[in-house]
Amino acid sequence: MITVRCIQELRSQIAGMKKQISKPEVTVGFVPTMGYLHEGHASLMKQARNKTDIVVLSIFVNPIQFGPNEDFESYPRDEKRDLAVAEKEGVDIVFIPSVEEMYPQPTKTTIQVAGLTERLCGASRPGHFDGVTTVVAKLFNIVQPDFAFFGMKDAQQVAVLSQMVADLNIPVTIVPCPIMREDDGLALSSRNVYLSSEERSQALCLSRSLALAEKASKERADITIGELRSLVTAEIKKSPVAVIDYVEILTFPGLQPIDEEQKLTDLEDVIVALAVKFGKTRLIDNHRLQKVKVVSHV
Repeated sequence: MITVRCIQELRSQIAGMKKQISKPEVTVGFVPTMGYLHEGHASLMKQARNKTDIVVLSIFVNPIQFGPNEDFESYPRDEKRDLAVAEKEGVDIVFIPSVEEMYPQPTKTTIQVAGLTERLCGASRPGHFDGVTTVVAKLFNIVQPDFAFFGMKDAQQVAVLSQMVADLNIPVTIVPCPIMREDDGLALSSRNVYLSSEERSQALCLSRSLALAEKASKERADITIGELRSLVTAEIKKSPVAVIDYVEILTFPGLQPIDEEQKLTDLEDVIVALAVKFGKTRLIDNHRLQKVKVVSHV
């Protein structure tokens, strides 16, 4: 495994590896991360390793996607551990640029995906997705991957980046990967380390509420979007420390609002998306409800 920190060296290493592989078409898989890797990230690397010839991982805590009062400086970092995880998963090249390497001067160009970024995390974190799309577009230009792997825990990010590559004709396929969870159901996140033991326990209300949504979607033919939202919200509110940022049910991948009176069974593909604070830690989670057959108990 090779570790590089400069853009030019990365491009050179990828070109060199392509020449060494005797195949008509050599595919590059890319896993962009902000580091502090966990099993969720490892699952992305596994998929990249299985699907592509060369696997590139980036570790870069991107300052332009953090708001002025967010946790850029305190965001967890552990480069030595990250490199060990990457090597275990068979990554070929790890790209760890500095902020100065990625932004040698203040960036005057940003990419905005309208219509998908104003809701969910985009509503409470203005400018966040402009920072995400801009840095990912830069990374795609640098790495020039054939496939890029992203976890569905941030489903809005997957939808936004899929729209970006389609609109800009970027020749990369976005590969959405399943959410990885702890044994008790908590979605894996680098920010989980911020939780106290009590907050960690209380945060299980997120996966419980999504499980209730899944159960209701299969058992109640007439449940409406409004009723489903109320069901999920009530379960989260059972946690005394949970402070809800949003509970939204939207179309996927278009992320468009749905009338509260609309029946779930009339819809093809929706996402139940959550953002909830436990103490100072804001966690997100979601679950897709695709066209399901309602189970009859008659």
